[in-house]
Amino acid sequence: MNFELSEEQRQIRDVIREVAQGEFAPRASAIDEAGRFPSENVERLVELGFMGLPIPERYGGAGGDTVSYALAVEEIAAACGSTGLIYAAHVSLGASPFYLFGSEAQKQKYLPRLCNGGLGAFGLTEPHTGSDAGNTKTVAEKHGDRWVLNGQKMWITNGALADTVICTARTVIDGQDRGVSCFIVEKDMPGFTPGANEKKMGLKGSVTSQLFLSDCELPEENLLGEVGKGLRQMLVILDGGRISIAAMALGLGRAALEASVKYSHEREAFGKTIAHFQAIQFKLADMATGLDAARLMIYKAAAMKDAGQRFTTEAAMAKLFASEAAEKSCFEAIQIHGGMGYSRELPVERYYRDNRLTEIGEGTSEILRYVIARNVI
Repeated sequence: MNFELSEEQRQIRDVIREVAQGEFAPRASAIDEAGRFPSENVERLVELGFMGLPIPERYGGAGGDTVSYALAVEEIAAACGSTGLIYAAHVSLGASPFYLFGSEAQKQKYLPRLCNGGLGAFGLTEPHTGSDAGNTKTVAEKHGDRWVLNGQKMWITNGALADTVICTARTVIDGQDRGVSCFIVEKDMPGFTPGANEKKMGLKGSVTSQLFLSDCELPEENLLGEVGKGLRQMLVILDGGRISIAAMALGLGRAALEASVKYSHEREAFGKTIAHFQAIQFKLADMATGLDAARLMIYKAAAMKDAGQRFTTEAAMAKLFASEAAEKSCFEAIQIHGGMGYSRELPVERYYRDNRLTEIGEGTSEILRYVIARNVI
């Protein structure tokens, strides 16, 4: 087993780390305070060719592997959680479905734009269908050569700003329910209306929207894949997305650890820096151990995906473990910083708020334990 990154992977990591720490991190606090979409960060990622990192070059992407993509998400999130989520949702949920399930015509039409400036989103969650995603209420009825969609989506990352949204809908043809399918909805289509953006605990620079579909007409070719295969497509998409959310959690947890190490060498108590105290050392040791274990699980799931192996269980394990290890790291960072950790003057309280979503989005910890147990049993 080789645990070393390739030269190309190290170069990708180093490039994005330099940009993220030099440009994204200094403005992360202001973005959080204002709840402002970090358009300049997204534009920088476009310039660097990262918005289509794992998409093949023939469709406008960079042709990178999943390990490289996970490295990029980690580095971006370590600098700015909001940008990390925008990026992860765009690539894993907004662009990847076209490559995984789209026709050649759909790939040629949509992927070059998504890899080079367009923003993508995935319209899955509804008011009454969160973890029970198969219970989709949005309906797509076939009328001649058109699809007519009616329904509501919510908690959609990038939703109000996306150029394209992959929406799930229960498919009705000649009055018969044909199961859940996925459809390509473009932002300017009549009947498609973004609703309110949610006010959130963290990740405030990321836009999370309600979306309304009211007699939204789509051409027949905007069906993604086959009729009735949407649930299966959704699960495959989420498998890949869980790797990116795990990497996002790892980045936030790592930022919390690095801030804590730095602070422990600066803060003095009882005549010495707190880095000398065993209570602090043990916290740092546990944080570092959990995050390193998470990193190995993420790389394993990513490598399995790149090898074409089934990785559902490994992705679920990585996302579950990484999100909870990061939660622990962010929690302990506040403890180590004491009163300053609770203050918005320092970033560790933001890391804690930003990371909280990683235990909810793209499969709650409870759902992931069910997924893992089902495969184990």
